[in-house]
Amino acid sequence: MRIAFVVGIFPLLSETFVLNQITGLIDRGHEVDIYALRHPPSNRKMHPHVEKYNLLRRTYYVPVIPENFFWRQLKGFALLLANFHKAPLICLRSLNFFKYGREAISLKILYNAIPTLEKKPYDIVHCQFACYALEVLTLHEIGALQGKLVTSFRGWDISRYVKQYGDRVYDQLLATGDLFLPVCDFFRSWLIKRGYDGRKIVTHRSGIDCSKFYFTPRYLPYDGSIQIVTVGRLVEKKGIEYSIEAVAKLSKIYQKIHYYIIGDGELKEYFQQRIQDLGVSHIVKLLGRKNQQEIIEILNSSHIFVASSVTAKDGNQEGIPNTLKEAMAMGLPVVATEHSGIPELIEDGISGFLVSERDAGAIADKLQYLVEHPETWLEIAIAARRSIEDQYEIQKLNDELVEIYQKVLTKKLVTYLPSHTSNYKAA
Repeated sequence: MRIAFVVGIFPLLSETFVLNQITGLIDRGHEVDIYALRHPPSNRKMHPHVEKYNLLRRTYYVPVIPENFFWRQLKGFALLLANFHKAPLICLRSLNFFKYGREAISLKILYNAIPTLEKKPYDIVHCQFACYALEVLTLHEIGALQGKLVTSFRGWDISRYVKQYGDRVYDQLLATGDLFLPVCDFFRSWLIKRGYDGRKIVTHRSGIDCSKFYFTPRYLPYDGSIQIVTVGRLVEKKGIEYSIEAVAKLSKIYQKIHYYIIGDGELKEYFQQRIQDLGVSHIVKLLGRKNQQEIIEILNSSHIFVASSVTAKDGNQEGIPNTLKEAMAMGLPVVATEHSGIPELIEDGISGFLVSERDAGAIADKLQYLVEHPETWLEIAIAARRSIEDQYEIQKLNDELVEIYQKVLTKKLVTYLPSHTSNYKAA
């Protein structure tokens, strides 16, 4: 199959779930092109697979759109002159001011169409995050990007974006797209409750490569010191503020702990100040952004993982964090919040612990329990690893994705099966 992936920024270290699907499809012999709406910053770290699979050669970028209207029009005119011969009809359709209004006047459609000119039709056009699919709808309509339209709902696109633009923002997309793949049942239920056709909405989970995350039993060190870790961007929806407060509470009872936070983001300075105000600078460390191998090394030396996700004030939510799956696969007992699809991953008290959002005291209580009962770590970790292998192994999920694509191409139905393993079945 010829498959086009439409993404926001590529490559993006925090979106390994997209990379896992791309490389999995390539490994299965499919041709994959990547269309990125924005360029990544030049100083960003890249996942090793970007180079291994030579993915930048497969990536086509939308030209940078100047904010200044005059320069945008001037650059747009130059692009039109340079590319008009490639696809005259598409270029003219992109400028249909009467039909597309502001989107055409601003030249956004023209800029978005430039990377697609002279490209053959695809079998599948897979939009990662539904908000990007809204832009692809127009490209599809003008003939610039052709193929069956598949859209993944992953988190902020079905939470923050919807809160900003309203519950009906995806009406046209849901009416005209071919298939929709929310990453958890929680998101699927949200779509169904708003009246969208459940026959076109199938939960397809985001997976990890379990072979790269070796299971290691955790035991209490001889000196009694315990290392707690969190991996996530320093943004509100990760709820890291509450895990910092929880560790600060725990440190008053149990002093031989260290808490490492891997990630970077807009709240870095706030967290640094919060750590200082709580008097735990000697215990809590912000380690900054790390690549996957560096993260694995830190997880290998840790004992407990915390994922204190919350619904942000702007409505932003997680799906199910891949970093949480990775920690569980590696044998770390986890404490997480009852947020979005996370309860679909963790069976409370069996494969980890769940607490309410924004409850630092509850997080501290579960951490204290784990610290004081290291004999429970192995049993919890084994149950967690088994759950990840059953539900979130990337090889199984990529096989499932290929089968889903094939059914969309042959116009065969898919059937929703309400379960916590997979809800996809060929009709």
